[in-house]
Amino acid sequence: MKNENITGGKPKIVCVVGPTASGKTAYAIELAKRRGGEIVSCDSMQIYKYMDIGTAKPTAEERAEVPHHMIDFADPNTDYSVADFAARARECIDDILSRGRLPVLCGGTGLYIDSIISEVEYPENRRDDALRTELWKMAEEDGAEAVHKILENLDPEAARNIHANNVKRVIRAIEICKTSGMTKTEADRLSVREPRYDAEIYGLTMDRERLYDRINKRVDMMMEQGLETEVRRLLDMGIRRNSTAMQAIGYKELIEYIDGECSLCDAVENIKRESRRYAKRQMTWFKRNKNIIWIER
Repeated sequence: MKNENITGGKPKIVCVVGPTASGKTAYAIELAKRRGGEIVSCDSMQIYKYMDIGTAKPTAEERAEVPHHMIDFADPNTDYSVADFAARARECIDDILSRGRLPVLCGGTGLYIDSIISEVEYPENRRDDALRTELWKMAEEDGAEAVHKILENLDPEAARNIHANNVKRVIRAIEICKTSGMTKTEADRLSVREPRYDAEIYGLTMDRERLYDRINKRVDMMMEQGLETEVRRLLDMGIRRNSTAMQAIGYKELIEYIDGECSLCDAVENIKRESRRYAKRQMTWFKRNKNIIWIER
């Protein structure tokens, strides 16, 4: 039987992208139900187990409506790379296609979606453990902005795309510059190959004030659902404060409150502010893709 999801020699996939709180999950479920699809989550934080509220994972009811993949499989103490994610996601996509179903990618992590769609080769740059240790120490003593400033001088474009609070990615970008002789931006451009899939991409957008209001209300709802309890439970389980998972928006700010660095009110406001800033960066990333079909919500 001919697979209708193979077009022009390339497998057909559908992607639903957009900023946080724009309604991607609901739209992807609706689309998957209508077109015989299964959802592949492309969220860099929903992969982690035990982190449900702060990552806005699909509910059990939503997952019962349509099969979901790439959720709840990584330990929060594990630093899971984009290369690891892309390889595993492609396995999911190929399995969905083999069963005659349509893969529906859903998420706001643009780097992860782009890495899945295109054939990307990640160069094996040498590690520099001494440099990493030095930079982590600088971040702890002088703050994340001090390390981010180094990246700004080495690779301004990467610095614009990587938030200062994402210290792990900032340090990795600096390490690439120091060990390979080229910037991370140059390495990324060299690594991109021919697209692997025929991707139909829908982007959700809305008025900025309305989006920001949705973000603020969602943070309030997360707090009501027990986000603080979730963060405390993760710490009690021994999840490292400096793990990639715990740098996620919502977790990092509440850890600062738990450690006595700010009030709970300030932590909540910081979560809202960082979420709004993240939404702005997401839109900047997606707006560069001229193949996205934008849908006003």
